[in-house]
Amino acid sequence: MRFRLASTQIELSYTLLCLAAVSVMLGLFSGFLWCAAAIIIHEGGHLLAMISCGYFPKRIKISLFEINISDDKRTERSVRQNFFIIFFGPFANFICFLPCFLLYLNGMNRIIPFAAANCSVGLFNMLPVMSLDGGQLAYLLLTRRFSALTAEKAVNALTFCSIFPCAAFGFWLLLRTGNVSLLFVSVYMVFSLLFKGNRYY
Repeated sequence: MRFRLASTQIELSYTLLCLAAVSVMLGLFSGFLWCAAAIIIHEGGHLLAMISCGYFPKRIKISLFEINISDDKRTERSVRQNFFIIFFGPFANFICFLPCFLLYLNGMNRIIPFAAANCSVGLFNMLPVMSLDGGQLAYLLLTRRFSALTAEKAVNALTFCSIFPCAAFGFWLLLRTGNVSLLFVSVYMVFSLLFKGNRYY
Protein backbone atom coordinates (compact mmCIF):
# COMPACT_ATOMS: atom_id res chain seq x y z
CA MET A 1 0.00 0.00 0.00
CA ARG A 2 1.46 3.34 -1.08
CA PHE A 3 0.42 6.94 -0.58
CA ARG A 4 2.09 10.35 -0.41
CA LEU A 5 2.28 12.78 2.48
CA ALA A 6 3.48 16.10 1.06
CA SER A 7 6.72 15.19 -0.78
CA THR A 8 7.28 11.95 1.15
CA GLN A 9 6.13 8.59 -0.19
CA ILE A 10 4.74 6.24 2.48
CA GLU A 11 4.82 2.47 1.87
CA LEU A 12 2.88 0.17 4.19
CA SER A 13 3.61 -3.57 4.11
CA TYR A 14 0.65 -5.93 3.80
CA THR A 15 2.29 -8.25 6.37
CA LEU A 16 1.81 -5.51 8.96
CA LEU A 17 -1.87 -5.26 8.07
CA CYS A 18 -2.13 -9.06 8.40
CA LEU A 19 -0.59 -8.84 11.88
CA ALA A 20 -3.21 -6.26 12.85
CA ALA A 21 -5.94 -8.60 11.57
CA VAL A 22 -4.50 -11.54 13.53
CA SER A 23 -4.33 -9.42 16.70
CA VAL A 24 -8.03 -8.61 16.27
CA MET A 25 -8.89 -12.31 15.94
CA LEU A 26 -6.82 -13.17 19.03
CA GLY A 27 -8.29 -10.32 21.10
CA LEU A 28 -4.95 -8.52 21.30
CA PHE A 29 -5.82 -5.47 19.22
CA SER A 30 -5.63 -2.98 22.11
CA GLY A 31 -2.07 -4.11 22.86
CA PHE A 32 -1.24 -3.86 19.16
CA LEU A 33 -2.56 -0.28 19.11
CA TRP A 34 -0.51 0.75 22.18
CA CYS A 35 2.66 -0.68 20.62
CA ALA A 36 1.88 0.89 17.24
CA ALA A 37 1.37 4.28 18.92
CA ALA A 38 4.72 3.99 20.74
CA ILE A 39 6.49 3.05 17.48
CA ILE A 40 4.86 5.99 15.66
CA ILE A 41 6.09 8.31 18.45
CA HIS A 42 9.56 6.79 18.14
CA GLU A 43 9.78 7.27 14.39
CA GLY A 44 8.12 10.67 14.74
CA GLY A 45 11.01 11.65 17.02
CA HIS A 46 13.50 10.71 14.30
CA LEU A 47 11.51 12.64 11.69
CA LEU A 48 11.13 15.73 13.87
CA ALA A 49 14.87 15.80 14.58
CA MET A 50 15.65 15.25 10.90
CA ILE A 51 13.35 18.07 9.79
CA SER A 52 14.74 20.39 12.48
CA CYS A 53 18.17 19.82 10.91
CA GLY A 54 16.77 20.81 7.50
CA TYR A 55 16.42 17.34 5.95
CA PHE A 56 13.26 15.72 4.58
CA PRO A 57 12.95 11.99 3.81
CA LYS A 58 11.91 10.97 0.30
CA ARG A 59 10.37 7.67 1.36
CA ILE A 60 9.22 5.90 4.53
CA LYS A 61 8.72 2.14 4.28
CA ILE A 62 6.85 0.43 7.13
CA SER A 63 7.15 -3.37 7.24
CA LEU A 64 6.83 -6.08 9.86
CA PHE A 65 10.50 -6.05 10.87
CA GLU A 66 11.64 -2.57 9.92
CA ILE A 67 10.59 1.05 9.53
CA ASN A 68 13.00 2.37 6.92
CA ILE A 69 13.24 6.16 6.63
CA SER A 70 15.02 6.90 3.37
CA ASP A 71 17.90 9.16 4.34
CA ASP A 72 20.47 9.68 1.59
CA LYS A 73 21.99 12.74 3.30
CA ARG A 74 23.44 10.90 6.28
CA THR A 75 27.03 11.03 5.11
CA GLU A 76 26.69 14.77 4.37
CA ARG A 77 25.65 15.72 7.92
CA SER A 78 27.91 16.23 10.90
CA VAL A 79 28.33 13.49 13.51
CA ARG A 80 26.54 15.70 16.03
CA GLN A 81 23.49 16.07 13.77
CA ASN A 82 23.34 12.35 13.06
CA PHE A 83 23.68 11.53 16.75
CA PHE A 84 20.83 13.94 17.54
CA ILE A 85 18.55 12.42 14.86
CA ILE A 86 19.21 8.82 15.93
CA PHE A 87 18.96 9.50 19.66
CA PHE A 88 15.74 11.52 19.40
CA GLY A 89 13.70 8.41 18.52
CA PRO A 90 14.14 6.66 21.90
CA PHE A 91 14.17 10.05 23.63
CA ALA A 92 10.68 10.78 22.27
CA ASN A 93 9.47 7.53 23.86
CA PHE A 94 11.00 8.44 27.22
CA ILE A 95 9.44 11.93 27.02
CA CYS A 96 6.02 10.29 26.60
CA PHE A 97 6.68 7.68 29.28
CA LEU A 98 7.40 10.13 32.13
CA PRO A 99 4.09 12.10 32.15
CA CYS A 100 2.11 8.89 31.54
CA PHE A 101 3.81 7.22 34.50
CA LEU A 102 3.14 10.27 36.69
CA LEU A 103 -0.55 10.13 35.69
CA TYR A 104 -0.56 6.44 36.61
CA LEU A 105 0.88 7.24 40.05
CA ASN A 106 -1.97 9.72 40.50
CA GLY A 107 -4.59 7.04 39.93
CA MET A 108 -5.02 7.03 36.16
CA ASN A 109 -4.55 3.29 35.73
CA ARG A 110 -5.75 3.14 32.13
CA ILE A 111 -2.66 4.99 30.92
CA ILE A 112 -0.16 2.34 32.10
CA PRO A 113 -0.24 0.22 28.88
CA PHE A 114 0.75 3.30 26.87
CA ALA A 115 3.48 4.18 29.38
CA ALA A 116 4.79 0.59 29.34
CA ALA A 117 4.77 0.48 25.53
CA ASN A 118 6.81 3.70 25.26
CA CYS A 119 9.29 2.56 27.91
CA SER A 120 9.69 -0.83 26.21
CA VAL A 121 10.15 0.62 22.71
CA GLY A 122 12.63 3.21 23.98
CA LEU A 123 14.73 0.72 25.96
CA PHE A 124 14.59 -1.92 23.23
CA ASN A 125 15.90 0.50 20.62
CA MET A 126 18.79 1.51 22.88
CA LEU A 127 20.20 -2.03 22.83
CA PRO A 128 23.67 -2.06 21.18
CA VAL A 129 22.44 -4.06 18.17
CA MET A 130 23.50 -2.88 14.72
CA SER A 131 19.97 -2.69 13.31
CA LEU A 132 18.71 -0.65 16.29
CA ASP A 133 19.38 2.93 17.36
CA GLY A 134 21.71 1.82 20.16
CA GLY A 135 23.99 0.04 17.69
CA GLN A 136 23.99 3.01 15.33
CA LEU A 137 24.84 5.36 18.20
CA ALA A 138 27.64 3.05 19.35
CA TYR A 139 29.00 2.98 15.80
CA LEU A 140 28.94 6.78 15.61
CA LEU A 141 30.76 7.17 18.92
CA LEU A 142 33.38 4.55 18.03
CA THR A 143 34.17 6.13 14.65
CA ARG A 144 35.26 9.29 16.47
CA ARG A 145 38.18 7.33 17.99
CA PHE A 146 38.68 4.39 15.63
CA SER A 147 38.45 3.52 11.94
CA ALA A 148 35.09 2.62 10.37
CA LEU A 149 36.18 -1.03 10.04
CA THR A 150 37.17 -1.27 13.72
CA ALA A 151 33.90 0.37 14.75
CA GLU A 152 31.95 -2.08 12.57
CA LYS A 153 33.69 -5.07 14.12
CA ALA A 154 33.08 -3.71 17.62
CA VAL A 155 29.36 -3.20 16.97
CA ASN A 156 29.15 -6.69 15.45
CA ALA A 157 30.61 -8.07 18.70
CA LEU A 158 28.17 -5.99 20.78
CA THR A 159 25.32 -7.25 18.61
CA PHE A 160 26.28 -10.88 19.21
CA CYS A 161 26.76 -10.25 22.95
CA SER A 162 23.27 -8.75 23.09
CA ILE A 163 21.31 -11.24 20.98
CA PHE A 164 22.89 -14.56 22.03
CA PRO A 165 22.25 -14.25 25.83
CA CYS A 166 18.77 -12.86 25.12
CA ALA A 167 17.94 -15.81 22.83
CA ALA A 168 19.41 -18.38 25.26
CA PHE A 169 17.51 -16.98 28.23
CA GLY A 170 14.36 -16.64 26.11
CA PHE A 171 14.57 -20.32 25.14
CA TRP A 172 15.11 -21.30 28.79
CA LEU A 173 12.15 -19.14 29.81
CA LEU A 174 10.00 -20.80 27.16
CA LEU A 175 10.84 -24.27 28.47
CA ARG A 176 10.31 -23.32 32.12
CA THR A 177 7.24 -21.07 31.94
CA GLY A 178 5.92 -21.18 28.39
CA ASN A 179 6.55 -17.42 28.04
CA VAL A 180 7.61 -16.65 24.46
CA SER A 181 8.05 -12.86 24.76
CA LEU A 182 11.85 -12.77 25.19
CA LEU A 183 12.41 -15.40 22.51
CA PHE A 184 10.16 -13.40 20.17
CA VAL A 185 12.26 -10.28 20.84
CA SER A 186 15.42 -12.24 19.98
CA VAL A 187 13.90 -13.56 16.75
CA TYR A 188 12.73 -10.05 15.90
CA MET A 189 16.28 -8.70 16.34
CA VAL A 190 17.71 -11.42 14.08
CA PHE A 191 15.15 -10.71 11.35
CA SER A 192 15.71 -6.95 11.69
CA LEU A 193 19.41 -7.58 11.06
CA LEU A 194 18.59 -9.60 7.95
CA PHE A 195 16.25 -6.91 6.63
CA LYS A 196 18.81 -4.24 7.46
CA GLY A 197 21.17 -5.99 5.05
CA ASN A 198 24.23 -5.26 7.24
CA ARG A 199 23.87 -1.57 6.46
CA TYR A 200 25.80 0.63 8.82
CA TYR A 201 26.13 4.27 8.34
